[in-house]
Amino acid sequence: MAKLSAVNKNKKRIKLSERLYKKRQALKKIVMDKKIPLEERFKAQQKLSKLPRNSAKTRVMNRCEITGRPHGVYRKLKISRIALRQLGLQGKIPGLVKSSW
Repeated sequence: MAKLSAVNKNKKRIKLSERLYKKRQALKKIVMDKKIPLEERFKAQQKLSKLPRNSAKTRVMNRCEITGRPHGVYRKLKISRIALRQLGLQGKIPGLVKSSW
């Protein structure tokens, strides 16, 4: 089990990034548009830099929903490889069979 503080910090980042997503996208669009005058683009860049860093989507960590483990997480299932194996051995994931040869 991962540290609870790390899991909670990641949840906080997720909420913040969802809340400020549209605002960040609008400012990024202005900054990247070469047709807009340089002064307006610079002001948009300053506003973007004033937003909290944790509101960026890249700051969010992929973590296991069960254990909170940060590495070896399957994106589609949102669980780690270890948790997947345990659930598979218990028979809780339909169609998953442990291979042996």
